[in-house]
Amino acid sequence: MQRIKFLNRLYVHYSVMKYRNIYFSICLTLAFLFSFAQRDNEELIKWDDNKRLNWSDYKGKPDPNSDAAASTSTYLVIDYNISQNKMTYKIQSMFSRTRSWGLHKTDYILSHEQGHFDIAEVFARKLHKKMSEFKFDKRTYQKNLAKIYDEVVEEKTEMQNDYDRETRHSINKEKQAQWIKKIEKLLEEYEDYSNY
Repeated sequence: MQRIKFLNRLYVHYSVMKYRNIYFSICLTLAFLFSFAQRDNEELIKWDDNKRLNWSDYKGKPDPNSDAAASTSTYLVIDYNISQNKMTYKIQSMFSRTRSWGLHKTDYILSHEQGHFDIAEVFARKLHKKMSEFKFDKRTYQKNLAKIYDEVVEEKTEMQNDYDRETRHSINKEKQAQWIKKIEKLLEEYEDYSNY
């Protein structure tokens, strides 16, 4: 697949600040070219079922104004190309080593952070499912793709927020264990769409 123009890329940057702050921004490179340039300088890890995050992956500088234990930043990216009235696409779920950081580096907190990366992967698969069902129309494809992407991102945001709220940013160990099982079940449910 050819690399396409950055104007056709959509990015979601999601940072989770433990215990207090949740920061979410959608960066459409059309509007935020600076974000695109910054992303190219980042160290990124693609989601891989055989690779779990470890604290050495967290290379970002902690926010001195935050009381967070850790911050995990992920990207949900879709590249698409239109040629001869046909569309091809590639989806990526990535972790930013550069933007992610940890202060209280325990295995338990790392497990919670891995949950955020796994949720991002669930929604990469959901996006792939929706894209595989997409009917290309050259007159409306941009609007239609934006709608699909926005819906997936909105649902992803809700789930990330629910995860932190219900687990109290991992403080509630019983809820944390339930969420880890829920995330694992969702990954299995969308396994057929993991080949994006």
